[in-house]
Amino acid sequence: MSLTYSNLPIPDPVAQALIQAAAAQARGQRLALVGGAVRDLLLHRVHREPWRGLLDLDLVVSDGPPELGHQPPGAGRDGAAPAEIAPPAAQRLALALQAQDPAALGFCHFHDAYGTVELELHGVLLDLATARCETYPEPGENPVVGPGVLEDDLARRDFSVNAMALVLDGSSGQLLDPHGGLADLGSRRLRFLHGGSVADDPTRLVRGARYGARLGFCLDPASLEQVNSTLAAWPWRWRHGDPPELAPPALGTRLRMELELLLEREPWRQALALLQAWGALLLLDPALQADQHWRRRIAWAQRLGLPPLVALVAGAAQPLALAERLQLPHRQHRLLAQLAELAQRLEAAGPTDAWSVSRWCALLEGHGLSAEAVALAIAAGIGPRRPLLRWWLRWRQLKAPLSAADLIAAGQRPGPELGERLRALRAERLDQERL
Repeated sequence: MSLTYSNLPIPDPVAQALIQAAAAQARGQRLALVGGAVRDLLLHRVHREPWRGLLDLDLVVSDGPPELGHQPPGAGRDGAAPAEIAPPAAQRLALALQAQDPAALGFCHFHDAYGTVELELHGVLLDLATARCETYPEPGENPVVGPGVLEDDLARRDFSVNAMALVLDGSSGQLLDPHGGLADLGSRRLRFLHGGSVADDPTRLVRGARYGARLGFCLDPASLEQVNSTLAAWPWRWRHGDPPELAPPALGTRLRMELELLLEREPWRQALALLQAWGALLLLDPALQADQHWRRRIAWAQRLGLPPLVALVAGAAQPLALAERLQLPHRQHRLLAQLAELAQRLEAAGPTDAWSVSRWCALLEGHGLSAEAVALAIAAGIGPRRPLLRWWLRWRQLKAPLSAADLIAAGQRPGPELGERLRALRAERLDQERL
């Protein structure tokens, strides 16, 4: 059977209508559906797997020659100002789709540096990109992109199963598979496109773990060997122990974003287990690669309403340095700093077996600590869990049996003594609690 879009329609009728509208608006340019949508569509239609739904639609359009009346920079005649340059093909397509149905628009974000557009129409997310090629000036850095054709755009992707395209002509469209993705799809394997894939962009390992956990795919032997050899050689200019701010983006902010997607969207237990089995948690920290407690930390963090990535980072040898390298939000960085402070206070306090409830509360409610820091200590297994958990669930909510107004009405004068009396009354109540 020839694989075309006409015999592989997307089960979502709204998304299918949007693709057809985009093909009609492309006006003779080469338009293709690419990426995960093609992979999942083939899994569903060819391999009879359940339809998983769409996270978004990725469309690539090849930028044709400048439109009539547009000229390249410096093309003005007789000293005239240069003529206007046509916007990239993806932006032209986005504008055309908006104009066709303005009421359907949710949002539209143009990214001029890459010639891409994020667009929501009828509740469906579309990523529109002008076909481009890319090179990496140095392993782990952001790529340098330039104009290209569809084949160039496919060649810059992570795995062969994500490097297929359905080329659309307004009614059907042929499957383009230059890297053997269809065969890898049938064998349920993830295969890098070239020998430098991991060195160029180590975040591809996190994406591989996401796909492996979600789809049940495995790295093929050559790709696994590439992972092992690349991590052993460590081709990146930044190494563990270097200043965090000097890390390349693929070991910093881009790595954080991929991990957030893994923890928020995927079966994270399976995905992180794959990363650890591949040795790839070394990208974060050697201690995390050897860590056997990340499942517990993240599960507790989710129960207590904490960001799962903070719980993962808490197991690093130097959590604050890793948080700085990943550029975690300030609130999360502060939470890790408070966890370190709580650990120091517990260590300085010595044995706690004979502590009263009020003494526990005095320590856990001390200056510079937040309730979330205590929750993170519970998740991370820092300190005895029982009193920390009782504080989180009950003790912190208990108040003195009398209020300040009650004491003043009984003759207590406002001032520092009033506060001391309230604290003493609360301590008496707390010490009636079961430890």
